[in-house]
Amino acid sequence: MRLVVMCSIFLFFMPNAIIQAATYPSIPSLPLDDREEMKRIIVFVEGQSVLSAKKKLMNTYPSIRIVRTYETAFKGFVIEGDSEILKQVTDEPYIKEAAPVSVYQTHIEESVPFIGGEDIRGHFNERHERLTGKGIKVGIIDTGIDYTHPDLQKSFRGGFDVVDQDDDPMETKMNQYGATIHGTHVAGIIAADGKLKGVAPDVSLYMYRALGPNGMGTSDQVIAAIEKAIEDKVDVLNLSLGNNVNSPDWPTSLALNKAVEKGIVAVVSSGNAGPKPWTVGSPGTASKAISVGASTPPIRVPYLTLSGHEKEIRLHPLHGAKEWNLTGSEDIVYAKIGEKTDFPTDVNGKVVLVKRGLITFTEKVENAVQRGAKAVLIYNDQKGAFMGHLEKEYSIPVAAISKEDGTWLRKQIQQKPWLKTVYREEVDTLAPFSSRGPVTSTWAIKPDVVAPGVAIDSTIPNGYLALQGTSMAAPHVAGASAIVKQAHPDWTPEQIKAALMNSATPLEQKGKRLPAYEQGAGRIDIVKAVDIKALIYPASLSFGQIQSNGTRVEKEVKVTLDNQGEEPQRFEFLQPDHHAGIQWKLPHSVLVPAKEKKQVTIMADITPSMYKKGVYEGELAVETNDGVIRLPYLFVTNEPDYPRLMGFDYGLSDFRDAFHYELYLPGGADEFGIALYDPDSLRFIGFLDWQRNVGRGLRSIDVKKEELSFPEGVYKAIIFAKKSGKEDRLEIDLVLDLEWLKNR
Repeated sequence: MRLVVMCSIFLFFMPNAIIQAATYPSIPSLPLDDREEMKRIIVFVEGQSVLSAKKKLMNTYPSIRIVRTYETAFKGFVIEGDSEILKQVTDEPYIKEAAPVSVYQTHIEESVPFIGGEDIRGHFNERHERLTGKGIKVGIIDTGIDYTHPDLQKSFRGGFDVVDQDDDPMETKMNQYGATIHGTHVAGIIAADGKLKGVAPDVSLYMYRALGPNGMGTSDQVIAAIEKAIEDKVDVLNLSLGNNVNSPDWPTSLALNKAVEKGIVAVVSSGNAGPKPWTVGSPGTASKAISVGASTPPIRVPYLTLSGHEKEIRLHPLHGAKEWNLTGSEDIVYAKIGEKTDFPTDVNGKVVLVKRGLITFTEKVENAVQRGAKAVLIYNDQKGAFMGHLEKEYSIPVAAISKEDGTWLRKQIQQKPWLKTVYREEVDTLAPFSSRGPVTSTWAIKPDVVAPGVAIDSTIPNGYLALQGTSMAAPHVAGASAIVKQAHPDWTPEQIKAALMNSATPLEQKGKRLPAYEQGAGRIDIVKAVDIKALIYPASLSFGQIQSNGTRVEKEVKVTLDNQGEEPQRFEFLQPDHHAGIQWKLPHSVLVPAKEKKQVTIMADITPSMYKKGVYEGELAVETNDGVIRLPYLFVTNEPDYPRLMGFDYGLSDFRDAFHYELYLPGGADEFGIALYDPDSLRFIGFLDWQRNVGRGLRSIDVKKEELSFPEGVYKAIIFAKKSGKEDRLEIDLVLDLEWLKNR
């Protein structure tokens, strides 16, 4: 299953399925030795080998320094020297083009203090140690780590390479095919201790490399890495990876739950498929893990305005481009897909709008740069915004916008307006890309918490780079978990999860609390999590599914009131605001002695006929000696509007001369089918599969070549699933050709 969230996962139902890391670009990094603006350029070699070009450059320009050499993603160098000399270098006939090295603004220096990462270092545990993660073993399952990085050398303790089956979990290096940086970036957020300071700089860091070149691997490697981490008895485990299957019983989710049962605090990214609901992917659906969405640290966000209009368009800068910094009034032109023939004659000094698709982002930007464009806007070809990266750096700003904003902007261009950028300071907003819940079938609230995941600068091999995604949010929580564990070494994973959720700050938009299935309990605060004395768990409540044609139902959840303080603690349940159709039966006031626990029952008396089909959520407030704990709750009526099918993939079967396909039906299907059509005439050919009353779960089928009732070839396929009156469809080109699949 070729899936992309933070990284892609497909689990052990298909041992050879593909896993892919997705949040890192293959672009040059910020140099280690100086983070200030430098006289450096990236040059691209043409017509000869890198070695030959290198010799010529050094012989002709002995004063320059070649900082870095590229031979995999492209042929070229990073060169440092006097600006006049560098200008001469770019005129050499074997230099195809050149671009300045961009300097990225450092945001880990803002995101870590924002969640209390600096304040907590002034706190001490019972052994009078500063709370920096010392003595806590943190494992990371990812693409590996550059353990030679000066910011990570002190914290790295070892690990295992599941891909190569050895004890060297080094990232795939830049001089190798498919170089990676993702794991090193995640590691830096947790444990950097140098120019950058991670959340918990003194932890003992263990890396389990489960994804190889290009961030690719197999699901059995991820499971094997979880097992290895359990064997090594890590205290905290970070997985900045996932898929697009919203399933509570997906194997990595189950494996992660097992790790928690063994005493490990498991932290996992929720996904980058927002802003739609039902997009949190496995293993972010693991009930016992801490699933993390992405919020914004204090950042300066660019918005576009158009002359004569009040509308503002939020920009999402692409990795590898210059920071968006336009301040004047700009002309804007439309260049269709961005191919060379799509550009109007007069582009020089203007902002260019292009549509996503057909060619790469890099090709679009390259064509715009050659025409003299001042900046590039790429709008999505599907609903919503997107995150993207360029394969090399450019000296002009490039940003992504949503399909809706791009379509609107394209229409306005005909009136020849001018464009202006306004900048807004934003903090504690939910990132648009952050995946939302709830979880299908269990109707649980996910994510559990959110943490900074936008424009987070961290370590990568040979440098630093700002990236964004829930991949970056999860390690903030993993580092915070290590701090809480150091402060309270006897606490269980459930207590640490409760501490982070009970003390979180709920996010609001326009004065209104965001839904629980978008943010969980809210944004973490390390200091409050460490200092909290009263815990309530589970820290979010699911009352399950209710049929609206039924009579009144009573739904109950048992929760534990845990007093970790030295004095008796009173838990006072506050009656929530009245809502028609639901009455609460709550414990009024419960006194829990010091260092003791009590279990109580929360009951919701619901009248189903008062509710339409859908998802209903809110929060309960509990007053304690130290403040108010907010418990988000959720229930669904009938079959809510979740996707009826997910995660379709096809390829070769493990059996000889057979095809294999699979997909996930989160609620089963009243009717399911794969209908094939002639791609040219759209004439119906037949069904590859068709069933009624299919149960929920993974549908994994092998079809032998001789069983096909139609010839091999390319077909237009419509995969559909119907459930409770709702039908979802997926339309793809399906290649049923064994030889082609063998050679692709």
